[in-house]
Formats: sequence, structure tokens, C-alpha cells
Amino acid sequence: MPFITLQTGAGIDYVDTGGNKPVMLMLHGFLGTGDTQFPHVVEWLTPHYRVIAPTLRGYGASTPKPRTFPHDFYQRDARDMLAFLDALAITKTHLMGFSDGGEIALLMGAYDPARFASIAVWGAVGYYGSAMRPHAQRMFPATWMTDELKARHQIAHADAFVLGWIKTIHMIIDSGGDVSRSIAHQISAPLLMMLGDKDYLNPPEYAQYIIGNAPDARLQIFSCAHAVHTEAWDDFQRVVGQFLNDVN
Repeated sequence: MPFITLQTGAGIDYVDTGGNKPVMLMLHGFLGTGDTQFPHVVEWLTPHYRVIAPTLRGYGASTPKPRTFPHDFYQRDARDMLAFLDALAITKTHLMGFSDGGEIALLMGAYDPARFASIAVWGAVGYYGSAMRPHAQRMFPATWMTDELKARHQIAHADAFVLGWIKTIHMIIDSGGDVSRSIAHQISAPLLMMLGDKDYLNPPEYAQYIIGNAPDARLQIFSCAHAVHTEAWDDFQRVVGQFLNDVN
């Protein structure tokens, strides 16, 4: 896959389906990569879009290593992805993000509103409330992390990796939980937020602030948990397909 070094210091490995079509930037979530987290979504979109799916810094083949989680890692990743678009000379794109990738997409939509033709996120709400604390804590110890995941992301010490993430999530919660809530009013692109009704990390009421403050936003609830794109694939295609038809 192609690789590009950014002015932010990140080296980004990415998928690019090419073609003279509207661009769709897709952002993966925690422990994902651009080529492993949603291949069926990329395949579905490719006839109509030039799909570009980067791997966030520190994951997969992207650098620097190891992946770290400073208090502003979402903002850091958003800056990386805007610099990535600059490096590819992409001035207008559609944007999709899952989980952490959705949190990053919401920030990008607020940081550079004119760049995005549409934004669709799932498993992301722009806010970390106290309800997330026990779910985050259950990630330790990292006995759930497979050898394949460790190898893919070059994670030498899984427990230390997960503890770094947990510490930052607790810090975000303790400081008020804001990820993109305070700047939601700056997201001017049509915004589709999607949540599973069993996604206990992201209660629908957490999304309502974004919906109420972004000028063109709506929320769709699915009968599933966190990974709407795999657990409710048929409904995901229907809802996202209609959304993209409406904004194009």
C-alpha cells in the first residue's frame, strides 16, 4: 500500500482505490487499520467513490511506533488526517469514521468545515461520560489481545499499551468528557450519526448534544451493538446509501 510522511511527524500507510470519482475518506477505530476494519464497506463504496482508508499513526504499518495515547490523541489524529488530505491535495471529500475514527471525524468536521461534503460516523458521540469508565477498565488486563493484533501493530507490551489508553480515557472523563461537543456547532456538513441500541459505550442520549448543536445532523439507531457496519450490514447499507444519495 502507499505510504506518506506528513508535516505533523506521522507516517501514514493507506488504501486508495483510485479513479476519477468523488473522494470518500474512511477512518478506522481502536486497534484497526485502513485495510482490515471494513473491507466490505470499501468494496461497497468503490464503484461510486475513490475510497481512501488511512491507518492512523502508530497502528499497522503507520508510524511513529509505538502508538501512544496522550491526553489530546483524538485532536492529534484529527490534525494528522487534515494534513494527510493536504498532502494528497484533496480539498473536498466525504468522510466516514467508526468508533475512534468517528470521534476523529467529528473533530475534523469542526476544524475544517468547508472541506467535507458529508460526514457519517458510527460508534462515536463526541463525549465520554461516566458510564464508560467501567467498560474502559475491563480492557485490563489485555489477555483478550490476540497475537495477531500484537504483531499487526507491533505491540511489545499489551498491558502497558492498554493501560496507557485507559489512563487517558479516565482523564477525558474526569475533565468533563468533552471530545467534540464544545465545537459541534462548527460542523456544517450534513452529519449522520449512527448507534446500536446495545452499544453501551455510546448511549444515544450522549449523541443528542451533537445532534442539537450541529446545524444539519440526524441520529439513526440500529438493533445491534457497537459495530453497526458488521452487525447490521443490510440496514447500514440502506441508511448510509440513502444519506449519500441525498447529499450528492
